[in-house]
Amino acid sequence: MTENVLPPCPECSGAYAYEMGALLVCPECGHEWPLAAAEAGDAPQERVIKDAVGNVLADGDTVTVVKGLKVKGHPTGIKAGTKVRNIRLVDGVDGHDIDCKIEGFGSMQLKSSVVRKG
Repeated sequence: MTENVLPPCPECSGAYAYEMGALLVCPECGHEWPLAAAEAGDAPQERVIKDAVGNVLADGDTVTVVKGLKVKGHPTGIKAGTKVRNIRLVDGVDGHDIDCKIEGFGSMQLKSSVVRKG
């Protein structure tokens, strides 16, 4: 007898999920989710971060700031055209997905939407 093993509930991790049409249902907490999402959720997806013009960024890239940025506690800010070397891609707060060191400013996080690769 072959048994189709269903994934656990994403809400409560209950092991007793069952199919109801195109949905999976958890009898323990009542959560319903689509069967297609359960199948697609098995493979972790790689996150792709793109710069302001659509180029894919990677760790270690050199980028250029495309617009002037204000920096709290610093009178001048970061000027457009400033080169930033050796970036690191991170899961930052509020869309800040690049961790870097900028000469004259120190360590900071930038949004990928304000930089251009190269």
